[in-house]
Amino acid sequence: MALRSIKSLVPLLDRVLVQRIKAETKTASGIFLPESAVKELNEAKVLAVGPGALDKKGNRISMCVSVGDRVLIPQYGGSPVKVGEEEYSLFRDSEILAKINES
Repeated sequence: MALRSIKSLVPLLDRVLVQRIKAETKTASGIFLPESAVKELNEAKVLAVGPGALDKKGNRISMCVSVGDRVLIPQYGGSPVKVGEEEYSLFRDSEILAKINES
């Protein structure tokens, strides 16, 4: 059964659902770049967050990121999830490299 909507996907434990932010394909002067010249960014937007893993005593470990955060993710890794034509990835909270503060 295929997923119809990404909203129907709820990460478990310490998993984070992200979507990579696509690199600009047009320069500031309006020139379109070929796909081969555009690198895939390691930035992603957090779409959903699991409740957190449990420690040995059964206490919930809070997550480091929240829905809507921009994060830095590894170039490779994560579990790919495809819904329609859109591609997403599931990472563990500990695999997220950094949170990007936009201020």
